Amino acid sequence: MIKRIKKIKGNHLFVRKGDMVLVLSGNDRGKRGKVLKVFPERNRIVVEGIAFLKRHTKPNQRAPQGGIIERERAIHASNVMVIDPKTSQPTRIGYREITVEGKTTRVRMSKKSGETLAG
Repeated sequence: MIKRIKKIKGNHLFVRKGDMVLVLSGNDRGKRGKVLKVFPERNRIVVEGIAFLKRHTKPNQRAPQGGIIERERAIHASNVMVIDPKTSQPTRIGYREITVEGKTTRVRMSKKSGETLAG
């Protein structure tokens, strides 16, 4: 019997690299940080200064001493909320179409203030 591997399509996430987010659940609840990496196929993101992972490493070229190295681990995207740049409050994300010189582009916007978000 042949096992078929299902191809995973990239999910659409409301969070993008560079966004400021507020953590809603987990040990780091209430903390804010910048999104460093996004993994849409797994619905996970890496946030600066949130959810540290301790890794015990042998001495190598990168870490000649070895020892315990701390780095951020991925958390689920549903556990964060984007921060509105205008009000500094957590907000939901919406989309708006803007027409400039006959070209229509879709931009992200804050539901709270209506402010457009970068990216």
